[in-house]
Amino acid sequence: MNAAARVAAIFAIIATPALAHHGWSSYDSSKTVTIEGPVLTSSYGNPHGDLTLEHDGAKWEVVLAPPSRMNARGLAEADIAPGKTVKVEGYPNSRGRPELRAERITAGGKTVELR
Repeated sequence: MNAAARVAAIFAIIATPALAHHGWSSYDSSKTVTIEGPVLTSSYGNPHGDLTLEHDGAKWEVVLAPPSRMNARGLAEADIAPGKTVKVEGYPNSRGRPELRAERITAGGKTVELR
């Protein structure tokens, strides 16, 4: 493999995670939705946390803040563990998918601002 091909391959590998990450433009910030239900799955990882909630018979994907921000604002990983019931307010996916960009979450009796 020549040098130009190696450089192109390296850039392709580096760019792949950026392509997989969704932008905030895919959420409708003109309306706020509130959902509540049991946490089915949760991740407290970077670049941001996420969870799946059961709400009105649907599984909702919820995009949270980065773990450092959640910790700083008092939302511990245990607060959003599977089996816990949480309420999330945020912006819905603009394409109609059951997905929400969380602005605040209520877990364990406390409300935490995520943005």
